[in-house]
Amino acid sequence: MPPLEQLTILAPGLLGGSVARAAHARAVAKRIVIWARRPETRLRLREQPWCNAVADTPAAAAQNASLVVIASPVDRIVPLAAEIAGVLPPLACVTDVGSVKGEISRHASKLIGRGAHFVGAHPMAGSEKTGWEHSSAELFERRTCFVTPLPDTDATAVDRVARFWSDLGAEVVTVDADKHDEIVAHISHLPQAIATTLCSFLAKKNPAWRNFAGGGLRDTTRIAGSDALIWRTIFEQNRDEVLRALQHFEDELHGFKAALANRDYVEIAARLERGKAYRDQFRPAP
Repeated sequence: MPPLEQLTILAPGLLGGSVARAAHARAVAKRIVIWARRPETRLRLREQPWCNAVADTPAAAAQNASLVVIASPVDRIVPLAAEIAGVLPPLACVTDVGSVKGEISRHASKLIGRGAHFVGAHPMAGSEKTGWEHSSAELFERRTCFVTPLPDTDATAVDRVARFWSDLGAEVVTVDADKHDEIVAHISHLPQAIATTLCSFLAKKNPAWRNFAGGGLRDTTRIAGSDALIWRTIFEQNRDEVLRALQHFEDELHGFKAALANRDYVEIAARLERGKAYRDQFRPAP
């Protein structure tokens, strides 16, 4: 795909900063314009070689944009879409990096209107660290990126957004926005809830126990160190799907508990083997 004339990134943190770095490194855009909420952040971004210009407002950043990436927390995606809707050039595309898609896609699509197009996206990349200072041009390489059009989303816009994420190194999967929310409730939001709850539970025990932790506890709970405010908004936005996933997990845990209580070690072994088989079939990490 030819380079974008202008790529605009709003509210760059770890993901937005990585979009800018990757787009610069891969020559995906001729010009990269960024807006950040804090004046001190904008000042520091002006010094970065992967940023051509820094705007003082979202609307100023979105003017003349071929493609806009909204990289804010999920509760700010729709408000930012509203701020830029009136200045977007015809046929411009707007995408995002939010881990919840259904309601966000519907609201943002209505705001953007028919002249430009909103196509939701969710790269399955990141870490427990936050901030553009931790961003990387390689963050998306071989990582899944969901592209989540609505039934009436313009097909050409969907293709442009999918190609953009592919050009950044991601492996694009196109899926319905609501189906995306069901999927990530199980493979992303549920693991976060479990890791967080495990640490919250252990915090009530003797504090000295944490000093004896081996690799198992550390690996299992790494994501419990993630930003609490970001995850609160994700759980708010995807509440219903997360509740369903939690219910199914509680049923599975209850079955394990019942088998152990009944000394049904054949059942315990079967569950251990099933879990091992699932884990062994993960594709290699990028």
